[in-house]
Amino acid sequence: MIKISLFSQYDRLDLVLFINNEWQDAVICQVAEADAADVNKAVKAARDAFRFGSPWRRMDASHRGLLLSKLADAIERNSAYLAELETLDNGKPYAVAYTVDLPNVVKCLRYYAGWADKWEGKTIPIDGDFFCYTRHEPVGVCGQIIPWNFPLLMQAWKLGPALATGNTVVMKVAEQTPLTALFVANLIKEVGFPEGVVNILPGMGPSAGAAIARHMDVDKVAFTVGHLIQQASGSSNLKKVTLELGGKSPNIVMADANMAEAVEQAHLALFFNQGQCCCAGSRTYVQADIYDEFVERSAERAERRVVGDPFDLRTEQGPQVDQEQFNKILGYISTGKKEGARLVCGGGVASDRGYFIQPTVFGDVQDDMIIAREEIFGPVMQILKFKTMEEVIERANDSKYGLAAAVFTKDIDKAHYVSNGLRAGTVWINCYDVFGVQAPFGGYKASGNGRELGEYGLEGYTEVKTVTIKVPQKNS
Repeated sequence: MIKISLFSQYDRLDLVLFINNEWQDAVICQVAEADAADVNKAVKAARDAFRFGSPWRRMDASHRGLLLSKLADAIERNSAYLAELETLDNGKPYAVAYTVDLPNVVKCLRYYAGWADKWEGKTIPIDGDFFCYTRHEPVGVCGQIIPWNFPLLMQAWKLGPALATGNTVVMKVAEQTPLTALFVANLIKEVGFPEGVVNILPGMGPSAGAAIARHMDVDKVAFTVGHLIQQASGSSNLKKVTLELGGKSPNIVMADANMAEAVEQAHLALFFNQGQCCCAGSRTYVQADIYDEFVERSAERAERRVVGDPFDLRTEQGPQVDQEQFNKILGYISTGKKEGARLVCGGGVASDRGYFIQPTVFGDVQDDMIIAREEIFGPVMQILKFKTMEEVIERANDSKYGLAAAVFTKDIDKAHYVSNGLRAGTVWINCYDVFGVQAPFGGYKASGNGRELGEYGLEGYTEVKTVTIKVPQKNS
């Protein structure tokens, strides 16, 4: 059964979530909150849809791909509405939701639609009179937990590979931003996915999210952020886990870099999406020779950043997602000032109403400062000084995180040398936040395990089965 209504088809309707239009302090709507009983119903529906011989299991792989392609088409037709809903729900600028998020959602689903009938096994020439082959089989019921910073995009990243490989899904969307996922649920039903294949639940992490993670009949969990979910997964049935847990990504600017380009890219690396990106370039290391100029030009760029109504097409930065995040970011700014970092610009509230924060730049930041070690997840740039490549590699790696990194230089040898030394799942050279659905994304160390996107993104959603058959005589 696919959950498609804003006011839900659950039996319990007395528990509601309030989703706030944060820049006006107005309630958009009330959305039902899924509890453990709802999770049980959704898991049962997903398990029934995955039973041996079910319509979904017997469906041709090419037809699974066709359904994904139809879903991509339906989302594309509704792009303007979905972008409005995403902006209303999340606060990100409409121009970003429409020109960045929605096109990449469509690309992701179409990419995995193409993989549906191409994820093949192998024949293996083992010794003796035997015929041996492998099958790539779906894991089964997949729990998927979606964050609030890119609700639609993260939904596509997880639905695409799961459905292409024949799994069924129980998805919990973030309590802060459930609306676009629920609209997509309507489209999933409209394009013809069988009942029970996709189940979408709005709910809280400690209740619905944890219930999915510890459920004994869920075979895999994929989620973005949430250490408690990881613990619940491991303490239940040792289900497969793909996780991405954030970062404190180093962005390294060498003295020979194109200054104007490096300043602009470093600005976007940090401030994009109100700074609410797991891979944000939140430790900007600048070589000593150009440090002062870089800090000055970065502050000038931050001061020009347009903060305001996210439905105004001139706006570059909307409000933070909610009061909790707003207060957390302001707390980090206060901590940075107390620790002795130099506040170059910003540092305060950008409006007398709503959760707007001034684009903030700190200079003279040291590695041991809290703002240089913890993930702020907001529009706060920290600029650190370094002298040599060996020094910056060591300092960049001195973090529990390892999600992403970047290097800006005109010297390709330096670029290769530094990128090879960085312990990060993605390294950008002379660019930042460049994503292709064909290329894998994931982290080292505490930034998570497994990969999403690309061919690698399929691996976490399949089991490899070896089948060996005795034959009368084997011939080459």
